[in-house]
Amino acid sequence: MERNLILAFESSCDETSVSVVENGSKILSNIVATQIKSHQRFGGVVPEVASRHHIEQITDCIDLAMSKAGVGYSDLNAVAVTYGPGLVGALLIGVTAAKTVAYAHHLPLIPVNHMAGHIYAARYVKPIEFPSLALLVSGGHTELVYLAAPGKFEIIGETRDDAAGEAYDKIGRVLGINYPAGKEVDRLAHLGKDTFNFPRAMDDSESFDFSFSGLKSAFINTVHHADQIGETLNREDLAASFQAAVVDVLADKTVRALDAYPQVKQLILAGGVAANQGLRERLTAELQAFDSVEFVKAPLKLCGDNAAMIGAEAYVEYQQQHFGKLDLNADPSLEFDFMA
Repeated sequence: MERNLILAFESSCDETSVSVVENGSKILSNIVATQIKSHQRFGGVVPEVASRHHIEQITDCIDLAMSKAGVGYSDLNAVAVTYGPGLVGALLIGVTAAKTVAYAHHLPLIPVNHMAGHIYAARYVKPIEFPSLALLVSGGHTELVYLAAPGKFEIIGETRDDAAGEAYDKIGRVLGINYPAGKEVDRLAHLGKDTFNFPRAMDDSESFDFSFSGLKSAFINTVHHADQIGETLNREDLAASFQAAVVDVLADKTVRALDAYPQVKQLILAGGVAANQGLRERLTAELQAFDSVEFVKAPLKLCGDNAAMIGAEAYVEYQQQHFGKLDLNADPSLEFDFMA
């Protein structure tokens, strides 16, 4: 096989990442400069702060990625970059850097949808077989995506309000957990029991859409009411009850989608919340009822934002000759098409 090397950029939120990927399936380098400590004191990502950090870190990340991969610019076949969705200022840093490298070294530029990158993180586990279904769960998105063919993504269900990861961070603040809260809430949930019976919004709906704002509000109201009457609630049980409600809805909708699309060969779990052990365990159990569906989970180290996942999806776009121009701009509201 001819060696294809793509230099990939990811800067959609608060991670500055540059990676060199070979043939869409081998990571030669994946540099990630995190900004978590800078944003923790604010309880979430501050766009202006994120953009400034990207400016400070992007050139060092490029140098480190190229050095660790042991390649030069003349070895590259293309440059890829996340151009949306995300924070517009943050996206622009990566887009500008990628366009600069592509122009200076006469390389094709590949625009990549950030969410497609999350799905293609699973490519580092094994090849994606089509048609597939992806449960994409992150801080900004919660959606079920049908993959009919390489590079073809269609939404069959999405959140109507808060994303699951966003809800985790919001209730985490109420529990006194620093941003990002998902990992710690998951840990606490495994120590507690579902005693609060929080609502499972839209769980009985025929729609594949999700809703987590009511769950978030019920959690916050429960804690605030207890504070007002001087009652102390068990943090582990609160976390377990919240997570049980989230996981129930995600799993039930996913199972319903698999029933509706019996031709699906794989279920792909991707996105930041895909690292949640409670969700992984539940879906693993549910998939035992689907003999013909393979459960493919994105690697834990690639569930968060990173450029390696962008490089994996970019290879598909490269094969289809889907190149961008040097007037490429950030698209903070970019989304997949919806199933017709």
